[in-house]
Amino acid sequence: MNRRFCVVAATAVGIVAALAFAARAEAQPAPRTAASAADAPDDVRALREELDRLREEFAAIRRQYDDRLFALEERLAAISGGPRVIAPDAASVARGASAEEAAAPRSPAPERPVPQDAALQSATPPSSAQVFNPATSVIGNFVAAAGRNAASAQPSFELGEAEVAFQAVVDPYSRADFYLAASPEGLEIEEGYLTFTALPADLLLKVGKLRAQFGKANTLHTHARPTADVPLVVENLIGGDEGLSDAGVSLSRLIHNPYVFLEATGEVYAGTSDVFATSRRSRLTYVGRLRAYRDLTEDKNLDLGASFAYGPTEGLLPDTLFGPDGVVPELGKRLIGVDATFRYRPLRRAIYSRLNLRTELVWSRQSLPAASHTTAFGFYGLGEYQFARRWYLGARVDRAGRVFDGTSKDYGGSFFVTFWPTEFSQIRSQYRRTRYAEGLTANELLMQVNFAIGAHGAHVF
Repeated sequence: MNRRFCVVAATAVGIVAALAFAARAEAQPAPRTAASAADAPDDVRALREELDRLREEFAAIRRQYDDRLFALEERLAAISGGPRVIAPDAASVARGASAEEAAAPRSPAPERPVPQDAALQSATPPSSAQVFNPATSVIGNFVAAAGRNAASAQPSFELGEAEVAFQAVVDPYSRADFYLAASPEGLEIEEGYLTFTALPADLLLKVGKLRAQFGKANTLHTHARPTADVPLVVENLIGGDEGLSDAGVSLSRLIHNPYVFLEATGEVYAGTSDVFATSRRSRLTYVGRLRAYRDLTEDKNLDLGASFAYGPTEGLLPDTLFGPDGVVPELGKRLIGVDATFRYRPLRRAIYSRLNLRTELVWSRQSLPAASHTTAFGFYGLGEYQFARRWYLGARVDRAGRVFDGTSKDYGGSFFVTFWPTEFSQIRSQYRRTRYAEGLTANELLMQVNFAIGAHGAHVF
């Protein structure tokens, strides 16, 4: 009995001891391997290096944006004329500082090399006084004439015109353009008008003195013409250098369609120009024009126009048409014009080569006393080719009757070469031959120099 009890007790003690050893062994952490213990320091070091690199990159980006903000604040302060407003430092705000503390002036950052383009931009900051000044320019037109022309009083040398232009936006709804022409005859307003650009229904309204939208040649200023003179048809039927320019109102509208750029223009003038003139306030001049433009290909386009004008002419009548008692009859004139322009400009050689072809035809019907009238017709054809970067070569043919004598016709022809040293000057030489209705023939050589200073806006295309 005792022996059996001793065996059982010994067995139980052994089992308890084994379970206790196993529980202790399970409670202790598993020993790390030699390899994992060796890799742990390398991972921590790599993570720290990556974190430091990201911090440096973030700091560099923040410095760049701080510098750009500082430069913009300096420019804004220069334009407005007020003190520079310092934006709150995002980093300071992020650290818990108040907005006032963050916006407080900071010590200047160490100077860094400034890029050349940034230096040029900051070297000439616009002043607040110049913001409200209009764009101002002056264009001179010097012409020299050689040869004999008994029908012309043009001198040998002449500063024919100095055009002074002022252009600026008046407000968000309109802009103003003024062109003053100083010539040996004096100073006059060549054009001066206000354009309302924010009208509904795609309408564009101009009020003031302006060149009428009749044909192409009448709308061109002296410096924008391809020749040193005007075609005979413009000289005889549309007022010459001055052209159809008068005080009035012009209203135009784009007619949207999927085929062409179509513009319709209607104008009313006072009747005080070199083409239509009267002393009666109720007798006005009316002008209408329809213009169509289309790109034929990427480098070719076609511009077509039809124009109509009607107005009084009693202020222009010769003395032979006055009544027996000296009374000036109420007579009028009607003009109809058709013009076409073809342009070719190869895309790959746009600055070296181009071709412009233009023609304009004008019919005139002048009423005469006793319910009679006289008609006249004139036209010109002009071609201009750019054969080098700064050189143009062109030719023109003319034919034109006269307003009060349609049977008298003048003929002419010209060759011209134009050299553009820069965009601001041009030198032109033109040979002109004219055969007048009286039997006179003139051969002349014209030299023209155009030069511009200041900012001059683009004219009608």
